[in-house]
Amino acid sequence: MGRQMAKSKFAWALVLLCACLPAWPLANGQTNPGQMRGPVAEVSSVIGAEDVLDVEVFDTPELSTATARVTESGDVNLPVLGPLQVAGLSPGEAARKIESELKARGIMLQPHVTVSIVESAPRGATLLGEVKSPGVYSVMGRRRLLDLIAMAGGLGPNAGKLVTIAHRDDPQHPEMVRLVPRAAQLGSQQNPMIHPGDTIMVGRAGVVYILGDVKKPGGFLIDNDEHISLMQALTLAGGWNKEAALSKAVVIRKIPQGHKQLDLDLKHVLKGKQADIKVEDGDILYVPSSLGKTLAYRGIEAVIAAAQTAVVYTSFNY
Repeated sequence: MGRQMAKSKFAWALVLLCACLPAWPLANGQTNPGQMRGPVAEVSSVIGAEDVLDVEVFDTPELSTATARVTESGDVNLPVLGPLQVAGLSPGEAARKIESELKARGIMLQPHVTVSIVESAPRGATLLGEVKSPGVYSVMGRRRLLDLIAMAGGLGPNAGKLVTIAHRDDPQHPEMVRLVPRAAQLGSQQNPMIHPGDTIMVGRAGVVYILGDVKKPGGFLIDNDEHISLMQALTLAGGWNKEAALSKAVVIRKIPQGHKQLDLDLKHVLKGKQADIKVEDGDILYVPSSLGKTLAYRGIEAVIAAAQTAVVYTSFNY
């Protein structure tokens, strides 16, 4: 009875030993070919353009390469095989495709191939600034500037017309794009291609405040790189009312030391007797009323406080 139990235990031990043997390393330190398709090869990553791949054909170094870069068209140039489309495949799927090609072309009878991504290229472009949902967006396939802005929910309420694109391959020479203000002009809109790793910045518009006895007081968006004149700014507010005291208008401008006040006689400006100045981001033009129907002018602080609560209108009509 004891001998039978001993034989039974020995048989079970032998079975367990045989089951474990395929997972042990070979005597010469190489990996068992049967294990080449394990979890390491079957990672969940997807191969994309500009990735660097390590392609190993078991026991055939002349067909292997550790620095195979995927082109923008999705091909990888392999020894003997030449270009092979792998973009969009997992490393495991790419390995099976290479094996099939090696067999189909009669190069090897039973090839064992592993593929791993040793350097991943950026998959998306970063969209920042005045859009509704800034972030990193996928640019797999063909993506253009307006596509990404749409993916981000469109422009924000304070968006300007100027967009800066820093391309990953040449960040020192950013591309400038000006957005057209009306749908009727979309046919002339620049819409450059966006590549992985690019950074897009949608600029913020400046704001000019026009307060007092004007037809539509409030803040109006202007493009920061296009300074408009004082009279042009007044047209944004629909002009002035009959009771406006044009000779007592003031512009309040922010300076490093605080604010300064510029006294203006708009009647002289209209007649060309006084220069029509350029307004800047943050300027406040205040036109008092001769009848006191609007905010009475009590100095810089009162006008600045009124500007902080003013309605801001967009003049771009995107």
